[in-house]
Amino acid sequence: MNIPVLTYHAMNVISNNYAENDHHALASDLETIAALGFRFISLSRAVDWHQGLATDDEVRRSVAITFDDGAWFDFYDLDHPTCGMQRGMINILRDFNACHDSGQQVHATSFVIASPRARSSLDESCMIGRGWWGDEWWAEAAASGLLDIGCHSWDHVHPELDSVSQQDQVKGDFSEVKSFEDCEVQFARAAEYIAGVLGGRRPGLFAYPYGLASDYAVREYLPAYRERHGFRAAFGTEARAMSRRDDVWLLPRFVCGRDWRSPQGLTNLLAFA
Repeated sequence: MNIPVLTYHAMNVISNNYAENDHHALASDLETIAALGFRFISLSRAVDWHQGLATDDEVRRSVAITFDDGAWFDFYDLDHPTCGMQRGMINILRDFNACHDSGQQVHATSFVIASPRARSSLDESCMIGRGWWGDEWWAEAAASGLLDIGCHSWDHVHPELDSVSQQDQVKGDFSEVKSFEDCEVQFARAAEYIAGVLGGRRPGLFAYPYGLASDYAVREYLPAYRERHGFRAAFGTEARAMSRRDDVWLLPRFVCGRDWRSPQGLTNLLAFA
């Protein structure tokens, strides 16, 4: 018994075909998943099952959907400078739900970067500087019943930032976040900021940037300081379905574009998940 968790990056817009556009891939994949007889459950419900709070029968043949990085492409329809109008990920969920009965309604979790300064800088260096990485949509998304807000760290230790919250300024490798001080910022401070935007509601789930985690974070900080960070589970990107045997602080996910690149690829993945 296991649950595949699928991950998409809404900023992956290179062209308007499946393999190079996660918006196109998501819209196609939702139909494929439903046609294969799988149900959609929230990532929080999948964690409930992992922690023994839901039975196998309640989640059998289920899939959970997640988005990483939390730019505006998760929420708004945006006119991409080279690929034209892109349907926001939450609106792709709405489109799917409008065409399917209540037994196949889809829900997703968006893992967002907390730091406003980091997002503003990355908007300039990694997008096109139009202010498409704000947090003004988080509360509306969380209230929609379609898209939960999870945490993707304070600053992603992103290599495009001038400085990051890592004691040795190692960038692009979240496994180097391995001290109490660094973890306090990347986990606890990030959760506190997101909660402030969400009116006090703390995010319960965390996704490691790049899918990488230090032994200190997984084995020490997260299990020992739950009252400080408030998370109930954390996800990496090891390419396999989640089982109850997995460490709650390092749960696996499949990544679109890396682990499958076509509808048939997803079908094959789900057949063996």
